[in-house]
Amino acid sequence: MKPIPTLEWRDDYLRLIDQRLLPAEEVYLDCRSIQELACAIKTLAVRGAPAIGIAAAYGAVIAAMETPESESFFDDCETLLDVLASTRPTAVNLFHCLDIQRELLFSSPSKAMAVERLLNSAHQLFEKDLEASRAMGRFGADLLPDGCTVLTHCNAGGLATAGLGTALSVIYEAHSRGILSCVFADETRPLLQGARLTSWELQKAGIKVRVLPDSAAASLLRTGTVNAVITGADRVAVNGDSANKIGTYPLALAAFEAGVPFYIAAPVSTFDSGSPDGTHIRIEERGREELAVMGNRQILPAGVEVYNPAFDVTPVRLITSIICEKGVISAPNQIEW
Repeated sequence: MKPIPTLEWRDDYLRLIDQRLLPAEEVYLDCRSIQELACAIKTLAVRGAPAIGIAAAYGAVIAAMETPESESFFDDCETLLDVLASTRPTAVNLFHCLDIQRELLFSSPSKAMAVERLLNSAHQLFEKDLEASRAMGRFGADLLPDGCTVLTHCNAGGLATAGLGTALSVIYEAHSRGILSCVFADETRPLLQGARLTSWELQKAGIKVRVLPDSAAASLLRTGTVNAVITGADRVAVNGDSANKIGTYPLALAAFEAGVPFYIAAPVSTFDSGSPDGTHIRIEERGREELAVMGNRQILPAGVEVYNPAFDVTPVRLITSIICEKGVISAPNQIEW
C-alpha cells in the first residue's frame, strides 16, 4: 500500500491535502504560517489524531521560521505553539507532538539550530507513524478470519495519519493477504468522514467498500455478516476507555450485543497517562453550522439549538482488544504504563 500524500514538507512550508473537499476535488493547501495551519486543523482540512500531531510538529518548524530572532525568540515561538494547541482539545497526539517540539525548541542555542532540530524531529515523527501503521496492520490482520467482512467508522486511514492509517492499516494488510472480503463504512454524521473519505481511500486501493447510514450498523451486525468492527481512537485512557469520533460508542454497544469483536487500532502516542479513565477526557463540541446546513441547504429551522460533540467515549468493557504498534492488548483494562 503506497502512503496517501496527506502531509508533505516542501522546503519551507507544509502541504496538506484539503480533506474538506474530498471526494469531489483533490486540492492541496500550502501552509506557510501558524495561522494558516491552525485554521486548517480547526476546520478539518487536516484531521485524525496522528495527522494532527504530525502537522503540529511541522507547525513548530513554521513557528520557528516565522519568528524573528530576538531576545524573546523562544517565548514568541511558544506563543505560536499555544495557538496550535488550542485548535482541537480531544486528540492527544497534538499535545504529545507539541511537547516533544517544545523541549527541543528550548534546548536549542539559536534560531537556526531550533529550525534544524525541529524539522529533523518532525521528519522522525512522520516516519515513526508510518512504521507504527505497518506494525498495527500486521498485528490486527492476525486477528481476522479468512474471507472476513469488517465494519469501520469515521476515517482512520492514510488521511488520518502520515499516509497509511490505524484501523485501515489492518484492512489494507488483510486485503494484501487475500483474507478480506468486504468493508462496510459508516457514513459518520454530521461531516460524513466515512462516506467521503474512507470510501474514497478504499476505492483507490481497489478494496470493495459499501457505505451505510450510521443508524443501520446495529441491524447489519445482527445479521452475522460482519466478522469484526475496527475503529481508530483519538485518546486512550489509562483504564482502556477510548475516545473516538461520535457514533463509536453506540457502534460498540451494538457489536457487544451481536457478539462481534470490537477492536480499536491506535498508536502508543494516543495513549494518555494523564487520563485515568474516560471521564477525564475532554470532549470537543463543535458549532451549530455542521448540523444546521448541508451543502447549500438549510436543514434546521432558525433558532433551533444543537448538541454537537465531535467525539464520544467507549468504555473498556465493550472493547475486545486494542491494537497498537507494540502488539495486541487483549485485556485493555490492564494496560501497563
